[in-house]
Amino acid sequence: MKEIRDIVQAFDAATREHKKSALATVVHVQGSSYRRPGARMLVTEDGQLTGAISGGCLEGDALRKAVLAITQEKNKLVIYDTTDEEDAKLGVQLGCNGIVSILFEPIDVNADSHPIAILRNAIAERKSTIIITGYSLNNGIHFGTSELGSYPALIQNDLAILSEKIVTTQSSSHAVIPVEDNQQQFLMAYCHPPVSLIVVGAGNDAIPLVAMAHQLGWQITVVDGRASHANTQRFSLATSILSAKPKEAFAQLITDELTAVVLMTHNYNYDLEMLQLLNDTDVAYIGMLGPAAKRNRMLEELEQNGIIVSDTMKAKMYGPTGLNLGAETAEEIAVSVTAEIMAVIQKKNPMHLRNKELPIHSGTQ
Repeated sequence: MKEIRDIVQAFDAATREHKKSALATVVHVQGSSYRRPGARMLVTEDGQLTGAISGGCLEGDALRKAVLAITQEKNKLVIYDTTDEEDAKLGVQLGCNGIVSILFEPIDVNADSHPIAILRNAIAERKSTIIITGYSLNNGIHFGTSELGSYPALIQNDLAILSEKIVTTQSSSHAVIPVEDNQQQFLMAYCHPPVSLIVVGAGNDAIPLVAMAHQLGWQITVVDGRASHANTQRFSLATSILSAKPKEAFAQLITDELTAVVLMTHNYNYDLEMLQLLNDTDVAYIGMLGPAAKRNRMLEELEQNGIIVSDTMKAKMYGPTGLNLGAETAEEIAVSVTAEIMAVIQKKNPMHLRNKELPIHSGTQ
């Protein structure tokens, strides 16, 4: 969602300056590619790029294609094929041994519903959404990024059924639907809301963790009982800051299955009370700074107080928090912790990618 937010913000800035722009979307990939379907980039007529559709190898040519789409005022599909020697002559060196199809959509700011408006709606609320982009590989119609109701009536039902399946699997998909004499392709991109990180503790070691999470586009809440520590001067990158006792702070928190909590106040009783309040919530991850002995002591104390911690909740608790990366400094620990949260929420088993036999972006471990 961070890329979408950045694109919407860049579009708003371009609109204020009366600059025309186009949205480039990776709609299909065959073989290997740096970015997968659903990757997007906004291109303004003066060459400003926001987002990315490759590792940098396509952006130069994509700029020219985007300007052409803006000039012609119509959607344009471009296919980059590494097996085609002409691509090499044009200076397009993918280096990924794949075929990448990119749809360029000029943005008509006067239209009731344009691609950026669709993206804006997708990030308006904290919920998952499906972004549909229609295109054709065989001289059909490049519908572009539109709302479900904007597509022809004869395919709306098919797209609605496919959308329901995507909600169930929570993964993006492609659809091919016959329309008259053409096979129309549709990228059905499933988009999660950003990770919500609750950092319980406003010490100096929390500052780099908040900074790292901000770089990842996460929503960040800092919680601490000390107003001298939990403030905007120290945590300007946080989405919100709560300076309160555990019960008061917890009453203001909203959690879901994409919420991660890290207990790091260095105040045992504060962390313990917050852990008790988090019991039976729907959070995906609870990290505890400190040794395993601290985690065990906290669990034992909760049980002594009659608090039953289910095996399901225990499986969500990571103490010590973070991956085994040899981290020592607060900055290194921030990398370790955010990496573990990513792995847990995306249901991945951390490993060296060189040891993965299947493609990097495959759904399996």
